[in-house]
Amino acid sequence: MQLIELTTYLIAQCEEAKTRFFHMREFDLQPDFFSEVKPHADHIHEQLLVWRQLTKEWRVSYQPKYMHNQQIDQVVDAMEQFIVQSFYKETSKKRFLQSIHSVHYTLSTLLRYLEEGEANVQQKEDDF
Repeated sequence: MQLIELTTYLIAQCEEAKTRFFHMREFDLQPDFFSEVKPHADHIHEQLLVWRQLTKEWRVSYQPKYMHNQQIDQVVDAMEQFIVQSFYKETSKKRFLQSIHSVHYTLSTLLRYLEEGEANVQQKEDDF
C-alpha cells in the first residue's frame, strides 16, 4: 500500500473510531475483547508499523519543514490507544476526542505534503 493510500486509510480509521465510540456509548454496549477489539487493534497496529516506516523514509528523502520523527511516533502511540479505547464507553470523552483530533491533524498535514509533492513531481515530468 502506498503512503498516500495508507495515510488516507488511517484518517478514515480516526473517524471510524469516533463513530464507534459514540455508538458504544449510545447503546451501552460491551465488546468481546478477543473477537472484536483485539483483531481490529492488531490489524491497525500492522498498518501503523508500515505507515511509520514509510513515513520516516519519506521524511528522510523530502525533509519537510514541519514533520518530525517524534510526531510520527506520537501518531502511532496515540492511535494504538484510541482504537482500543473506542470500543469502551467508559473512556474519557474529552481525552479521547483530543487524541483523535491531534492524530487527524498530523495525518492531514502529512497527506497535504504528500499530495503537494506528487503534484510537483507530475508537473516536473510534464515539463520534459
